[in-house]
Amino acid sequence: MTSQNKRLTGIVITVAVLLAIPFIAMQFTDQVRWSLFDFIIMGILLLTTGLLCELVMRKIKKTSYRLAICGAILVLLFLVWVELAVGLFGTAIAGS
Repeated sequence: MTSQNKRLTGIVITVAVLLAIPFIAMQFTDQVRWSLFDFIIMGILLLTTGLLCELVMRKIKKTSYRLAICGAILVLLFLVWVELAVGLFGTAIAGS
């Protein structure tokens, strides 16, 4: 198995582990209530973020550019996540 395939496998496993956290929490408390749609949307967001960062790591050679672009991707993930969670900006995707 090549190192690129190992990284892709690592991304998928990381997404699964991160999605398992709210799933397990739902078994023990009523404070966490995710629907199937929530899991699908978050899975898409996390997987897209991981794959975009992987693409940047493969295509961009200069380390400072890699860090800046991956940082921007992570900031974008955070902003979309916050908007979906609490509607901070009041856009249509938050259901406001």
